[in-house]
Amino acid sequence: MTQIIVHACYYPDGTIKEIAERPENMTGQQWFNFLCQKVPHAGAALSGGRHIFRMSPADLDALKTEAGA
Repeated sequence: MTQIIVHACYYPDGTIKEIAERPENMTGQQWFNFLCQKVPHAGAALSGGRHIFRMSPADLDALKTEAGA
């Protein structure tokens, strides 16, 4: 099964610096918050101020549609 990994990087204050697959109508922080609310089981915090979300391409497309992308 193919999975997409959405990478995010934090600033030292904990806000999102950048995140992959972000819809144009959302800031990085909004997209991160949306993913945390919708698919918390898919997320994992990593060292060095990073976070990832693992999901199928279909799930990512559905989330982007729901987010209004």
